[in-house]
Amino acid sequence: MTKHFLTGLELDQTKVLNLLKLAKNIKNQPQEYNQALAGKSIVTLFEKPSLRTRLSFDIGIHKLGGHAVYLDQQNGAMGARESVKDFALNISTWGDGLVARVNHHSTLETLAEFSSVPVVNSLCDLYHPCQALADFLTLFETYDDVSQIKIAYLGEGNNVTHSLMLLAATLGTDFVAVCPKGHSPDAQIVKQAEQIAAVNGASVLVSDRVEAAAGANVLYADTWVSMGNKTPLEQVKDTFMPYQINQQLVEACGAQTILHCQPAHREFEITSEVMDGPKSKIIQQAENRMHAQNALLVSLLNKDYV
Repeated sequence: MTKHFLTGLELDQTKVLNLLKLAKNIKNQPQEYNQALAGKSIVTLFEKPSLRTRLSFDIGIHKLGGHAVYLDQQNGAMGARESVKDFALNISTWGDGLVARVNHHSTLETLAEFSSVPVVNSLCDLYHPCQALADFLTLFETYDDVSQIKIAYLGEGNNVTHSLMLLAATLGTDFVAVCPKGHSPDAQIVKQAEQIAAVNGASVLVSDRVEAAAGANVLYADTWVSMGNKTPLEQVKDTFMPYQINQQLVEACGAQTILHCQPAHREFEITSEVMDGPKSKIIQQAENRMHAQNALLVSLLNKDYV
């Protein structure tokens, strides 16, 4: 297992499959892993607000017998009160790992450069790789073979889109990002995903046409306004409303599974009818954040359980 987990690209297909298998084992047999992180202290550093990420790491680490130490901006802004380099150098003298939710990917790169303990990206401006692991853990629980399905993501091309697209490419899952013009995923990351997908027999497509989601087994939504963006949802409603996941779209696509990384804005990017409906795996997906992250931490910090 790689030392750091910053983009998700640290893991090839075999390593991802092994990690997801471990996550399923931890979920189904928690008593077998309740001392996997005994004596380990994990610093969880947050520049951005969080519900699912903070709680799933904190509670998950506790369930593995470890100790989570939470740091937020009350301790001083990263790089302001003291340099990111010094944050990393100091934290790694005490902690056994560092989980960081930051504004800029460059912050993670600096943390990893100077940290002597594993650094895990729990969200940045470019990637959300822990979310993607939870997404695919949910899909592995739902489908026998994820290389035989198609995922359609609808909405703003963002960090969630990037990580979902890259992991789909790695696992040979067809992926389409359906986004309004001017709101597509990062072109360089799309190209990277296309290259990975080609090796694994999958396809990656970006389109502004909702019809591109036709035939998708899985429909995936995220907020139309990314965290930190102060634009009111009502202001972008006209642009994004054609991309709403509603019952009409679900039926038109023939989708069997609905995902949303949350927080969700009901009646905007997704309707309550769909979010609370029988095809929704959204709460299962949220639960799986903890199990996927636990598997990642165990893989990084205790080889005896891998």
